[in-house]
Amino acid sequence: MARRIWKSTSTDRIFGHAAELGFYFLFALFPTLWCGASILGLVARSAHQISDKLLDYLALVIPTSALASVLNTFNETTAAATSGKLTFGSIAAIWSASVGVSALQDTLNVVFRLEERRSYFVARLYAILLTIVLTVLIGSALGCMFAGNFAATFIEHRLAHPVLSIAAGLAVRVIAWSASACVLALSFETVYFWAPDWRQRHWRWLTPGTVLAIAGWLIASFGLRIYLHFFNSYPVTYGSLGAVIVLLIWFYFSGLMLLLGAEVDMVMDDTAQAP
Repeated sequence: MARRIWKSTSTDRIFGHAAELGFYFLFALFPTLWCGASILGLVARSAHQISDKLLDYLALVIPTSALASVLNTFNETTAAATSGKLTFGSIAAIWSASVGVSALQDTLNVVFRLEERRSYFVARLYAILLTIVLTVLIGSALGCMFAGNFAATFIEHRLAHPVLSIAAGLAVRVIAWSASACVLALSFETVYFWAPDWRQRHWRWLTPGTVLAIAGWLIASFGLRIYLHFFNSYPVTYGSLGAVIVLLIWFYFSGLMLLLGAEVDMVMDDTAQAP
């Protein structure tokens, strides 16, 4: 199975496609931030702690050296958010953000051996809708972690018994993070199901490829953070572009893990259907 997966990844050139996805993800990041910041900006004036807490959870996987650039962009767009920008700018932002999903459509069609038969406008409509759905799902995953931490803190302060309060708080956090992991898995399955131009396929809630993709993405994200903590030479090599290079590398690993999970599912399906 491992040999078949490696041969399939080499044939499909997923390392090159992952670099392509990394570029498109970077291109789509700031329109996505602008759209999200425009919405949060109308709320953040009375709920700064909520937006800051959500960004703290994003900081768990985004490299620290690249997070400053992301936060600066977020703060600038949040400060400039108005109702007019929210009305007219969100449409353009969603259209621009969907380029990353459009790139996913092409690369996943290659991985699953599918031919794109949808017209440009139909495929782009799918990409826009999938962008909105993924935004909601990722926001829900972050919201689960935020709600779990809030509920755990509330319970810990309410219960007088120290051991019981710690156990209850830990249980609530485990439930919240488990729910967030389930939503993240749902996001991956949604991409695998809706992005390619499938003729016939049944929905599956969880596949081995999704498990491997999520595990590999988390390991790569934390591994990159550890490497940059001890050997962060990118600012010396690239100067002010170092943070952008780090962010691009993280997007590359994210796209690679996403494509690797698709390869695993494709190879296992072919193996199961073979006589």
